[in-house]
Amino acid sequence: MKYFTKASMIAIIICNFASINLLSQSFNPPQTKSIPVKENLFGFEITDNYRWLEDKKDPEVLNWSKAQHQYTVDFIKKNFKEYPGLADEIRKIYDRDMISAPSFVDEREFFTKKMRGEQQYKLYTRLKGKEVLLFDPMKIDPTGKSAISYIEYTQKGDKVAVGLQFQGNEVNTFYVLDTRTGKQICEPISGLAGFSWTKDEKSAYLTLRDREMLEKQIPMIVTLHKLGDKRTSDKELMRAPDMKNFVSIWDAKGEGNNYTFVSESDFWSNTLYIMPLGSDLSKKKKIFSSKEFRATPVIKDGKIYVYTNYEAPNWKVMIADTSAPEFENWKEFYPEKDTKLESFAITSDYFLAHYRQDVLSRLDVYDKNGKFIKNLELPETADFGGLNYNKKMNTVFVSFYAADLPTKIYKLNGKTLEWEFFWQDNIDLDTKDIVVEQKFFKSYDDTKVPLFIIYKKGIKLDGNNPTLMYGYGGFNHVVKPGFISHYLSFLNRGGIYALACIRGGGEYGEKWHQDGMLKKKENTFYDFAAACEYLIDNKYTNAKKLALRGGSNGGILIGWMMLQRPDLFNAAICAVPLLDMLRYHKFLMGPYWIPEYGTPDKKEDFLTILRYSPYHNIRAGFNFPSVMVKAGENDARVDPLHAKKFAAALQNHPGQTNPIMLYIDFESGHGSGQSIDQMVENLELEMRFIMDRIGM
Repeated sequence: MKYFTKASMIAIIICNFASINLLSQSFNPPQTKSIPVKENLFGFEITDNYRWLEDKKDPEVLNWSKAQHQYTVDFIKKNFKEYPGLADEIRKIYDRDMISAPSFVDEREFFTKKMRGEQQYKLYTRLKGKEVLLFDPMKIDPTGKSAISYIEYTQKGDKVAVGLQFQGNEVNTFYVLDTRTGKQICEPISGLAGFSWTKDEKSAYLTLRDREMLEKQIPMIVTLHKLGDKRTSDKELMRAPDMKNFVSIWDAKGEGNNYTFVSESDFWSNTLYIMPLGSDLSKKKKIFSSKEFRATPVIKDGKIYVYTNYEAPNWKVMIADTSAPEFENWKEFYPEKDTKLESFAITSDYFLAHYRQDVLSRLDVYDKNGKFIKNLELPETADFGGLNYNKKMNTVFVSFYAADLPTKIYKLNGKTLEWEFFWQDNIDLDTKDIVVEQKFFKSYDDTKVPLFIIYKKGIKLDGNNPTLMYGYGGFNHVVKPGFISHYLSFLNRGGIYALACIRGGGEYGEKWHQDGMLKKKENTFYDFAAACEYLIDNKYTNAKKLALRGGSNGGILIGWMMLQRPDLFNAAICAVPLLDMLRYHKFLMGPYWIPEYGTPDKKEDFLTILRYSPYHNIRAGFNFPSVMVKAGENDARVDPLHAKKFAAALQNHPGQTNPIMLYIDFESGHGSGQSIDQMVENLELEMRFIMDRIGM
């Protein structure tokens, strides 16, 4: 593969991207003024021409944003090819009768449901064989642009706290309900990141994080709130030391578990405390502390089982007695293996270990002393999600899925280990001819990287197939082939969809993650470039027919590819992206990600980040591939300033003629909670852009 130094990488741009076509000539977006802000940072003079776009409360910024968005919508509709039936196909996927898999709390059954024509899911329970509506977001927000974000049941399921997020703003308002009548027990509780019932279920631990706290970067606060009391009487229990740290308090679940846990953490490490139920925080006892590793505890039958990566990149389970919970008393219960331990469940008779081996799932069975019994045969040739154990029923609920398989749930008997079909999403889509290949390619340093390639049976792999590839590469997130419902139209028209499992993710445990973060962040970009080269070299596609997609952390990936390897592709979607990496930590949730990227306020981290920060590596005189940069105006994770500044800089740099488009959803955030109408409109425009640019 091609591997280039920072100085030489941009020089490889192939001349065909510099050619001006009729579409490029017609692209004339709203003008953006330049107001240079110059800073000297660690000896580097940094000029920021579009910092004024950071102030989204400025009427001029709002007007500019609306003009850019409208121009993008009008330009696509006027200049890009129409695909008959595309919008209807997308709507068929999203606007249909949809019922979630039932979940059982104690022996109570709950589920969410959305019928055709409805914009959001509602929460239901089943009593004496009849459906009972508990919560309807549309009654709170008739526009359909606010969605259920959080559901927290009591132990017996007699009460539930339902979190609602308005228009994608990731701040929850909780509605506390009686699950037999659906009536509210108290006034809504707003401005929260989280809600956790106390053991007596008369109060709750509230994690405070409202919009003002996010915008002013005020650290999290945990309070104790008695249901029905005024918020002014809440007792503050603890607050995070700074904005890059989390705090949480929760009572251990299950009968006889009379303990409370307290955690102080960043993204990748934590300090863990335990104390007797109902005691003052001064009584808390430290049982684990690390700046490198993480520990997550559960209590069962008087034992503390801890899922941890302490000196175990592939994770393991340790055990201790509640009578001696300190770390020095922890013993290895289930040792680290050569594949990643994703999760575990303990039934009446067995310990079940969910492994991720070459990205895909495996389930091993051990006795309760940790002795291996067997690898359990799965009921489907598919990946699966977590292990959801219900003690009352002695049953593990397991969700299976694949590119050609909508979610399918089986019950696993906790004593006999027999599988029983339970539920399936009956989506009316024909996927019988879908082919899923798992390939492996070598990156620049010979690291073997997995790649999933999905297409319809019968297409000719002649190097001329329109192809869309997705990547993420960060935060220990696992990229795996889920059901391809919203890309089925693309596949049916002869397209190929690929997913690159690049470093920075969690596909191979913590080492794989660490090899794509901090000083090693650029490995994710080189892996993704190598994935492009693999698809081209092996005749799946060619550079003119290849499009890329990434969002959030994956937006950095797309930005880097735009500027450093534009020879490999012809169009890209850069969604809710991080792009100005020298200032990412100054806005909203940005400080939480310092453990992943480092801080630009330190010279060593600054030098690393400057090398790859997309906003700071735009070179004049080159015509970069077409990109649609997407943002949500209410995004609480990634400020839309990243998308706005990057689009403005690309649109106005000398040499750019290919369309650089900015699409802003003014009534959504990072992507969650959109109405059906929003999803259909957004995806249809996105797919028209992609399909047109790669010649479909």
